[in-house]
This record gives sequence, structure tokens and C-alpha cells, in this order.
Amino acid sequence: MDTKLMRSESDKMIGGVCAGLARYFGIDAALVRLVFVLAVLSGVSPLVYLVLWIVMPSDATVSKPTSVVHRLPDHPRPVEEWKFDPYTGERVKK
Repeated sequence: MDTKLMRSESDKMIGGVCAGLARYFGIDAALVRLVFVLAVLSGVSPLVYLVLWIVMPSDATVSKPTSVVHRLPDHPRPVEEWKFDPYTGERVKK
């Protein structure tokens, strides 16, 4: 299960609400869309979809990390104190 409830920008029909709900619950988006269509036909107002469209943030607006920080495994000494690279054995130039 995804931990954030967000509208999908990549798999959307109208607003991406159904695809976002499907991703959150880990089910197929077609099933969620079918449930929404049946709910509207049975008398539930499409207002629910509109409210979710307004309330749910888009996954395009959520900031994604721009750079990947490569961390070395835990070591008793910090990297700044190393004289030799633990992987290659070459002298570390400062």
C-alpha cells in the first residue's frame, strides 16, 4: 500500500482521483472507476468525486527529490578522516 493519497497525473481519465485511490489501496484503477460510476448511477452525487478532486493533491505538485545522496555504509571513522578508499584501496586526495 502506498502511504500517500494523491491524484495520479499519469493514469487519469478525468481528474486522476480514481487512479490515486486505486494506487493507495493497491487495487486496479478500473475497479475504482466502476465503483464511482455505479455510485453515481445509484443516486450518490458526483459531488464526492469533485470534493476528492479538490482535496487530493496531485502527484505532480508533490516535490520529489532532485538529487540522490550516496551514503557509504556505517564506518567507525567519518569519511573526512579516511586516508584510503575502503572499496578501491586508493589514497584519498584532499
